[in-house]
Amino acid sequence: MYKCFSSKYQRPVIVIEAGEYYISTQGEIISTIVGSCICTCLYDPVHAVGGVNHFMLPASLKSHEILTTEMGRYGLYAMELLIAEIMKSGGQRQLLKAKVFGGGRLLNYRLSHDNIPQFNIKFINHFLKMEQIPIISKDVGGDFGRKLYFFSDTGKVFVKKLLPQQYTEFKYVEARYTERLLRIKKNAKTRYSNHR
Repeated sequence: MYKCFSSKYQRPVIVIEAGEYYISTQGEIISTIVGSCICTCLYDPVHAVGGVNHFMLPASLKSHEILTTEMGRYGLYAMELLIAEIMKSGGQRQLLKAKVFGGGRLLNYRLSHDNIPQFNIKFINHFLKMEQIPIISKDVGGDFGRKLYFFSDTGKVFVKKLLPQQYTEFKYVEARYTERLLRIKKNAKTRYSNHR
């Protein structure tokens, strides 16, 4: 995560990467680039509080298993953190609106028998429905990445679709992030097996 300034919008910009989140009450712009990961923008339009997370859920799960397994906790944790921090910052849960981006298929391999981008999309749709947080807009799927700017006070989002030559380095970062999460999963399973 790092901070810069947009001369175009005359506002501070907070740039987050995979596995990070940020909340603002100061009208900052929150920016990220997503591929197969999901970026969820949540905001309370009444109190002008908003935040963004950026997460991936590598797993081989069926739809009914999404909220009941160890792997579902990656997304659950990211969403619970985001909601809790917005509420701590003055937002109200019943006023929250969501905008969802990502789930693009950039990587040419499968981590399991399931399609990771599609799993991510199903997860966030299911989670927000269960939590009764309306999705105001979404741009998901496809075979491209997305760069977005989220205006935390208004909920406005500008999205730019990325061409393959624009995200060569990003694909490497996303693959590395995925491998790290899978190592965490493997280590957790090993520790669990050793204590049975």
